[in-house]
Amino acid sequence: MKDTWLVGLGLIPLGLAFGLLMTQSGFAWWWTPIFSVVIYAGSMEFLAINMIASGIGPLSAAVTGFMVNFRHIFYGLTYPRHLIRSWWGRRYSAYALTDETYAIVSARGPNAPVSGRRLLTIQVVCQLLWVIPGIVGALAGQIIPPDVKGMEFALNALFIVLAYEALQSSRDFGAVVLAMGMGILAMVLVPSSMLMVALIAYFLLLLVRYWVPALDKKLTWRMR
Repeated sequence: MKDTWLVGLGLIPLGLAFGLLMTQSGFAWWWTPIFSVVIYAGSMEFLAINMIASGIGPLSAAVTGFMVNFRHIFYGLTYPRHLIRSWWGRRYSAYALTDETYAIVSARGPNAPVSGRRLLTIQVVCQLLWVIPGIVGALAGQIIPPDVKGMEFALNALFIVLAYEALQSSRDFGAVVLAMGMGILAMVLVPSSMLMVALIAYFLLLLVRYWVPALDKKLTWRMR
């Protein structure tokens, strides 16, 4: 709980915003916990609202989902899921691996080892802090006027906090500069597909850095 509470403070308003957006987009309130259990991927859940409302096809939805969440491939390579003894626990951990849980565990650093029980507790608490506020937000969304603005920024705010925490832990300023550079370049060249192009470019760069350790070393700029 001590590890999780700070990120949890970000999940609560984010969950409230998601539930509010669900009902104000025309969904019944009970669709909110279904989304949060079946999908359970914050950014993808927000995108799924518009994708379903616009009638996007299953192939396009699958490609979009993969590109938005491909970072989980890299999470899985380093997340210490092997510390969990239970068969069901390991499978739940794979399902419940999110940006928030990965950031919490990574921020502990090599000098603060974790146990399997701690890993599962972090993931369960994070999901509860997402699902329960989502239900509350969905119920509130049936009362709050639809012209209230700004709730959708909760997702951006949470990612900013997580990025800052990750930077504080890794001290790798190069990753931030490269990501920002690719985002700005994609915004100039292909503004209509900025996010997708920037994500693909950064994904390819991560693969090259993994395959070429010498290049990875040059692109790692440690902060003192």
